[in-house]
Amino acid sequence: MKTNPTKNVYEAAMERIEYIFNNFDNIYLSFSGGKDSGVMLNLVLDYMRTHHIKRKISVLFIDLEAFYKKTIEFIEKMYFENAELIDPYWVCLPMLTTNAVSMYEPFWIFWEPEKKDKWVREMPEYDFIINLENNPFDFYKKNMTFEEFIALFGDWYADKHGGKKTACLVGIRTDESLNRYRAIARTDKASYNSKNYSTKITDKTYNFYPIYDWRVEDIWTYNGKFHKFYNNMYDLFYKAGVSLSKMRICEPYGDEQKAGLNLFKIVEPETWIKVVDRVSGANFGNIYCGTKALGAKRIKLPEGHSWKSYCKFLLKTLPAETRKIYIKKFVKFIRYWNKVGSPVSDEDILQLDPEMVVNTHQFSNRGLKDKYVVKFLEIPDVLPGLDNKTDFLSWRRMCMAILKNDISCESLSFSFTKRQVLRQQELIRKYKEML
Repeated sequence: MKTNPTKNVYEAAMERIEYIFNNFDNIYLSFSGGKDSGVMLNLVLDYMRTHHIKRKISVLFIDLEAFYKKTIEFIEKMYFENAELIDPYWVCLPMLTTNAVSMYEPFWIFWEPEKKDKWVREMPEYDFIINLENNPFDFYKKNMTFEEFIALFGDWYADKHGGKKTACLVGIRTDESLNRYRAIARTDKASYNSKNYSTKITDKTYNFYPIYDWRVEDIWTYNGKFHKFYNNMYDLFYKAGVSLSKMRICEPYGDEQKAGLNLFKIVEPETWIKVVDRVSGANFGNIYCGTKALGAKRIKLPEGHSWKSYCKFLLKTLPAETRKIYIKKFVKFIRYWNKVGSPVSDEDILQLDPEMVVNTHQFSNRGLKDKYVVKFLEIPDVLPGLDNKTDFLSWRRMCMAILKNDISCESLSFSFTKRQVLRQQELIRKYKEML
C-alpha cells in the first residue's frame, strides 16, 4: 500500500473512520457492490467490531436492475452476514438514467413497471426491499433521476433521525477518474471542519471519502492481506483480460460502462440476451462501442468538412427532438463563453488566438481565484492542444459530444436538468408509439 510520510493509506483510512464515528451519531454508507464501496464497507465493519460499536450503520444500495448475478450475490452476502451491524436500504424504485448506446432512447428507466416482462432480473423479495409498494420516501417522484434521489436521500435520512447532522460514507478514489479527483480536491468547496476528505452537501449532511487517496493496487492488497470477501465478478474480468483500472461494476448502458457491454456475453452469457433486449441500442453498443459509430476518441474529420460544417451535418442526422436538445445545450455553451467567460491559465491564454478572445484581466471567483476570465468573440474550429485539456469552446468539442452520444453534454460541463428529464420522457413515449 502506498504511504504518506507518517502512515500508510490503510491506517489513514481507519483514522478518518474513527473521526467520523466520534463526530457523527447519524451515519450511512453508499454501497454499489463494486470494489471500492466493498472495501469501504469492510473497513467500517472492521472498525465497528474492533471498537465494539453497538449501534448499526445504514447501508444504501440503489438497485439498477441490470446487474451481474455475482454482484447481487456479493451484496446479499454483505447484508446478511453483517446483519447485526447493518440497517439495510435496498432500493428498487423506478428511476431515470442514461442510455448512451441509443440516440432514439437516450434514457432508460430501471424497474419500470411497464417493462416488467423485459426486466434483466426479477425483483428481490427480501423484507428490507424498498419498491413502489412500500416506498417510504416522501421526496420520491415518478421516474426521477438517480442523481436527484441520491441528493435528496441524505436530508430525508437526517430528518428521520431527528434532524441530526449526518455523515454519508462514499467509497470513491481520486485516481479512478478526473471527475472524482475534482470532487474531492476542490479548494473552494465547503467541508466538515476543514477535512479535505469531506464535502458539505446541505446544512444537515456531509459526504466523507475515507479511501480517496487509495490506488487500485491498495484495494486488492487490502482484500488479500485481510482475507476479505469481494465481488467475484472481478476475477472473471481479470480472466477476460480487463485491466485493473478498467473494471467497472455498474449498469451497462452508461457513458463509461458501455465499453464493457460485450463482457456480459463473455462472463455471464445467460444474462446477455436480457441485457440486449432491455433497452434500445444495447446490441448496437456491444458491436460498435470503441468505433466511430459510438464516438471513439480518435475521430478523423471527413474530407471536405470543417469541424463547424461537420457539426451542422451531424445535427441534421439526429431525430428532431434529440437535435433540439443538442442545439439548446450548444447555444448555452456558446453564450457562456461569449457573455460570461471562464477562468483560463496564463499558459493556455498564450495558445489562444488574440483575435478570437478577450482577456478581461479580471480574476475569476472560482478555484484559487488566480486565473483571468477569458471570453470568446468567435467559435474556433479546433484548438490543438487545448480541446482535450478543459471545456474550451470549439466546434470540434461540440462534434465530439454528438459522436459520443453525450445527450446530457457532460463533456461540455453540463448536468441533467429537470426540464430535460421531462422532455426526454416525452421523447421516449413518442418513439415507443412509432416503433
